[in-house]
Amino acid sequence: MSDTEEPDTTLDPMSARPLYVQLADAVARKIATGELAPDRPIPSENHLAEEYGVARLTARRAAQELRERGLIVTVRGKGSFVVERPTGHAADEGEPEA
Repeated sequence: MSDTEEPDTTLDPMSARPLYVQLADAVARKIATGELAPDRPIPSENHLAEEYGVARLTARRAAQELRERGLIVTVRGKGSFVVERPTGHAADEGEPEA
């Protein structure tokens, strides 16, 4: 509700990592910590774009990245939801790909 606790809402546009990957990582951290609970919706693309100061297409690509990681599922007309249990390699919360 207040803007006092937003340490991971800043993305680094000068980083070699694409913004959509940084955004996907930020949402993945929220899933890993339980801030975004299983079977509950994640914020909309518009909300993510506004919260993180990125284009809506960047938020859309981040959602695609999260789907590819097996962390969310998108239901047409309803939104994107955290999966009950992350599948495959997504169980490794701190993937050493960098």
